[in-house]
Amino acid sequence: MTAEACREWRESLGAYVLGRLPEDERAATRAHIEGCAACRGEAESLAPLAELMAKGDPAQLAASPAPPPALADQIAERIRGESRGRTHRRRRRRMVFGLSAATVAASAAVAGAIVLSSPDNQEPAQRVAFHSLPRGVEVAALVEPRSFGTEIRMQVSGMRSGTLCRVFLRRSDGVRVPAGSFRYRYSSGGPEQAVLTSALDLSEAEAVGLHAGPRTFVAPLGGGVTAGANSLTQPTTQEDET
Repeated sequence: MTAEACREWRESLGAYVLGRLPEDERAATRAHIEGCAACRGEAESLAPLAELMAKGDPAQLAASPAPPPALADQIAERIRGESRGRTHRRRRRRMVFGLSAATVAASAAVAGAIVLSSPDNQEPAQRVAFHSLPRGVEVAALVEPRSFGTEIRMQVSGMRSGTLCRVFLRRSDGVRVPAGSFRYRYSSGGPEQAVLTSALDLSEAEAVGLHAGPRTFVAPLGGGVTAGANSLTQPTTQEDET
């Protein structure tokens, strides 16, 4: 074991060799010493001192000088500091374990969302094509219900490289629910695809929208076009950014 790991055990070695530990602590300390060569060596080095102390005659000892008035406060403060340090280390270990467990749980949830099909009572996936776009620009989206809301896969091409694209779903009351953003990067290999998510349930959305620079394009969602079907043909509206 490291010196840091044995620190608390070594604080008990003096009382152990003097036989002043309670029986349960003494048994635990004895078990640790049997398995730790460093602590066993220190206990063996303290044993002769314990024997000498038993032979001492208190009557022959001079009166002990009085400690400085602030010594007790200094010792207490140091003990509190070491205790806070141990508490912080234990809390940090618990935090790391908690984060690891949360990561595993999140990964399992994502894997489940990918493997499991959508329940029958959810809206089917829809492939949406944006029309009335500027010359050379193409935008399409695949919207699919998820347990957390809606997943949106945007495919964009033909825009100016570096354009900030912000995606949203629009409810029937006109409220826009953000689904994230990405910057379009030109690629000769084909349209760029971005995967975004919204907390809005797909059944509550009437349209999917895209802010691209100063322009906003909105394509209505239709009634249950599956991911494998042809693109929707509803007209796309273009709105100026305000």
